[in-house]
Amino acid sequence: MKLKRAKAYKKLLHQYELNFGFREPYQVLLDSSILQDAYKFKIDIVGRLEKVLGAKVKPMITQCDMRHLYDAKPKNETLILQAKEYERRRCGHHELEEPLSTLECLSSVVDPKGSGSNRHRYVVASNEKEVRAKMRSIPGVPLIYISKSVVLMEPMTNATEEHREREEKSKFKLGLKGQRRPDAGEKRKREDEEERDDKSIATEAQVPKKRRQKGPQQPNPLSMKKKKADASNSQPSSEKKAVSVEPQNSQPTTTDAQDGEAAAPKKRRRKHKSKAEGAAEGGGVNLEAVDAASP
Repeated sequence: MKLKRAKAYKKLLHQYELNFGFREPYQVLLDSSILQDAYKFKIDIVGRLEKVLGAKVKPMITQCDMRHLYDAKPKNETLILQAKEYERRRCGHHELEEPLSTLECLSSVVDPKGSGSNRHRYVVASNEKEVRAKMRSIPGVPLIYISKSVVLMEPMTNATEEHREREEKSKFKLGLKGQRRPDAGEKRKREDEEERDDKSIATEAQVPKKRRQKGPQQPNPLSMKKKKADASNSQPSSEKKAVSVEPQNSQPTTTDAQDGEAAAPKKRRRKHKSKAEGAAEGGGVNLEAVDAASP
């Protein structure tokens, strides 16, 4: 039985999350009556609330309900100290001489403008029937109470069911679930494209452009390739060698003569004659006649 109840509560809270935006930790408004009954049955009210809701809770109490605990007879100091640990919800009635009733105080906190909406997404935990009857008329208010030492959660009220059906019908009429306008998707796409264009323009503006160097440009390296020589114009290797070899005793050209004149005069070295040449010159002997007479 407990497992079935836990699954039912989980589905119920999932509907409140989808249609009314409830989120963890859940804000639970506790009145003085449920605190007194929990103390009477020795129930850890915060621990039981977390088991019922299946999540962390934030227990809260109004200033008027806190004054009700102080005015209770007999006065329960232990319960007052326990309630002081909860978050105090300011209802704005602390300046009054007498605190408002739980019904009036919780109604002003849950629906302050009387518009029939649980704006702050409160979960109301009360053991007063009048309070729970009033909260059933406000859509989107989960109700919790204690019955015979068991913490229970009421099913979804008629006002909440009607509000949920109206919201679903309006979503289907608009075409796409969760969108308020059918052209919202196309508008979002256009906005994303505009953002991308703006980012690309900004990045291009940040990158500095390279300056073109003025002056003569270098020739294209492809145009500087050597041309292949034709076979008809090619000369045989013997002719090339003959052309390349120059005579050793060739006379200097005009340019060489000019260079020689411009250069400084070189010292002439004396050429020493051999003994045969000296004797021939001194004795006057005709070398040609000697050679002819010799056998």
